Amino acid sequence: QVQLVESGGGLVQPGGSLRLSCAASGRTFSDVNMGWYRQAPGKGREFVAIIGYLGTTLYSDSAEGRFTISRDNATNTLYLQMNNLKPEETAIYYCKILQNWGQGTQVTVSS
Repeated sequence: QVQLVESGGGLVQPGGSLRLSCAASGRTFSDVNMGWYRQAPGKGREFVAIIGYLGTTLYSDSAEGRFTISRDNATNTLYLQMNNLKPEETAIYYCKILQNWGQGTQVTVSS
């Protein structure tokens, strides 16, 4: 049974940074893609970034240049480094692996 546990969210001022983590368990993940999504209040869940099993990455337009997705296959951990955060990026951030979702971690960007 695949389990995903996100952490690293919190309150940050506009322009600040956060690093999210997603600890995965239940199988080997080195051969699958891993991704981050987010859901702002009153909105649908949207794509943020994805990293392939070979390390290739893809970002949403809003994340490109400010966010960095990475993975550690030795520890089955997915990361999202977020820099220069904006208030409109306040959301619950989720990791997704195959068809599995974590419970999410809240990111609030506010002064």
